[in-house]
Amino acid sequence: MVMSLLWGFVAAVSLFIGAVLGVLRKWPDRLVGSVLAFGGGALIASISFELAEEGLSTGGPVAVGVGLAIGALVYFTANKIVENAGTGGKKHGLFHRRSTPSSSRGQRRAAGGTSLALGAFLDGIPEQAVLGIGLAAGEGVSVALLIAIFVSNLPEAIGSASDMRSSGTPRSKILLLWAGVTAVCALATLGGFLAADLATGSLRAAVNGFAAGALLVMLTDSLVPEAREKAGELAGLITVLGFALAAGLSLLS
Repeated sequence: MVMSLLWGFVAAVSLFIGAVLGVLRKWPDRLVGSVLAFGGGALIASISFELAEEGLSTGGPVAVGVGLAIGALVYFTANKIVENAGTGGKKHGLFHRRSTPSSSRGQRRAAGGTSLALGAFLDGIPEQAVLGIGLAAGEGVSVALLIAIFVSNLPEAIGSASDMRSSGTPRSKILLLWAGVTAVCALATLGGFLAADLATGSLRAAVNGFAAGALLVMLTDSLVPEAREKAGELAGLITVLGFALAAGLSLLS
């Protein structure tokens, strides 16, 4: 049990490290966009090899499909709730017409940063729960897998924290948010370890699908557009580099 909590912390702490890096200083937009693009490629590899493929092999396509649909709907709904809370329930078009250009940019940055944090949260819980289930089954933890988690988590947290800092969010609030995300994700590993006896192959596949569905919506709606806007024409190339590295690490694990 203690080892599952330890490994859960090791896997999740990259989120907090990324947030710290994001608030240390103001990073150039092009660099933040490049980091996001690299992280996006790593996440695509994670979806393909760590979540979808693993889910299909343990529980089959139906369980993965159900998990995908639920994960996508949960992220979409939660993200809308967060957006509405941030804008006071105003529609974006009306809000932007009544705001100055600088405040509109700040609002978009804050929304983008929060969306990335939400994506990390909804992905991290099921992903690390699966890690805990594997530890309970005696499968151990691959160093390559831990490196792959770092490769995908760090850019996501750096990009989110940078956007929130640029929007004027206090550093203490950003770090508190990511400390909470890190703690919950680490505890999810312990939860998976304790619930391992109840976790059938279909349930594990659905959990993998849930994480994949949430990530796919986040990538399409938030991370990829943000990376393209900030990194420009290099975004696609850097995304492929992130995918290649993470895919190689996943295959090694």
